[in-house]
Order: sequence, then C-alpha cells, then structure tokens
Amino acid sequence: MTHSVLTDSIAHIQACLAMANDFSRHTEANQAFIKLKEDLAVDHPVVAEMLSLLWYEMLSARRSASFWEQISNVERQMTEQVAANHIQLQQNYLRLIQEQ
Repeated sequence: MTHSVLTDSIAHIQACLAMANDFSRHTEANQAFIKLKEDLAVDHPVVAEMLSLLWYEMLSARRSASFWEQISNVERQMTEQVAANHIQLQQNYLRLIQEQ
C-alpha cells in the first residue's frame, strides 16, 4: 500500500467509526465501510476480511452496550418509583396512626 492510499484508508475508517457512534447513522456507516472493504479487498483480501470481522464485532458490541444502557435506565426508573411509593406508604401509615 502506498502512503496516500494508507492515509486515505485510515481517514475512511475513522469516518466510518465516527458515523457508527451515532446509532441513527449505522446504515450510512455500514455502507461507507462496505465501500472501504471492497477497495481494500482488491489488493489485500485477507486484510479486508479481518477488518470486516472487527467492524461487525464493534457494531454488535455497541448495540449490546446500548441495549444494556436502556435496561439500566428502566431499572433505575423502576427503583426510583418503588422508593417514592415506599415513602408515600410510610407517610400514609403515619397519618393513619395519628388519626386513630
């Protein structure tokens, strides 16, 4: 690989990674990556295949992280709601005891 081709490939993969950070742009990032992979495959098919494996693992890891973040947010909201309900029940109980 010549220096300019290597520099272009690095810039291209950096652009793909930047797009992949935004979940709404995964399709666009994937299309850009496929073009990069096809360009690399002409001269270096093994490198292109290895890069492809890493790319799809990275996307999978990001989707998994996003999923678990959403689960964590739901769990936190539920915990906060249970705590608020518990406080309300305690206050209601104290009021009931005072009224008797």
